[in-house]
Amino acid sequence: MRPIAVLSAVRGEVEELHRVMKVDHESSRGGEDSHGQRDYWAGTIFGAPVVVAWSRWGKVAAASTTTHIIDLYEPAEIVFVGLAGSLRDEVRIGDVVVGTSLINHDLDARPLFARHEVPLLGMTELPTSPELTRELSAAAEHFVRRQLHAVVPAQTLASFGISDATVHRGQIACGDQFISESGTRRELAQRLPQALCTEMEGAAVAQVAHEHGVEFGVVRTISDGSDDSAATDFEAFLTEVASPYSHGILRNYLTAKTHQL
Repeated sequence: MRPIAVLSAVRGEVEELHRVMKVDHESSRGGEDSHGQRDYWAGTIFGAPVVVAWSRWGKVAAASTTTHIIDLYEPAEIVFVGLAGSLRDEVRIGDVVVGTSLINHDLDARPLFARHEVPLLGMTELPTSPELTRELSAAAEHFVRRQLHAVVPAQTLASFGISDATVHRGQIACGDQFISESGTRRELAQRLPQALCTEMEGAAVAQVAHEHGVEFGVVRTISDGSDDSAATDFEAFLTEVASPYSHGILRNYLTAKTHQL
């Protein structure tokens, strides 16, 4: 059975999944593999066959990791989890965005191609898999409605200004830039009025998955407002909020997948 590939640019999220992984050492693809300065772990998580990797930050790193994981493990689908900065006032810290499409906000090959268009693909938006997006949305909704307050302490949520969380579905902007300046945020929001948030890997993974015919989905936890305070308490948010979010959403998603097997 082809595995589900789970990638993250955040090491802590990958390590958390690795800790709960069960490895079949008799399988030729079980256990750990190292390639291109990346570690890949294959086994089962919550009953589903999974391969997990830490992509590191940025589009080149994410594309390299995705290409190798497709070549070696032939996954049925790829899920990317991690953090993002909001581009909309209604998308708040602690909310979740499940991507329906991704766009490279820093790609500009004019006049040869339209702004944001991926050269030779004829696409400015890279869509995610509709069915996978539906499954990830359901997993995220279940987490924020029924599990969030049991997983993340109330004091921690309050310290980051989180009371309740909302799951959004829509476009995600991607570029090799950590957006942490209010003027840049405003410009991006005006130029890409459909984009809900911004991150640094998703569009690259989406392009590689598209070119190889692999289903792809992305889930992002909103850590900041892509403004002047974006770097404040980043590590604390990652450890105390984002990792429990990703782990809980993936648990729901993988458990549901196990019931389909």
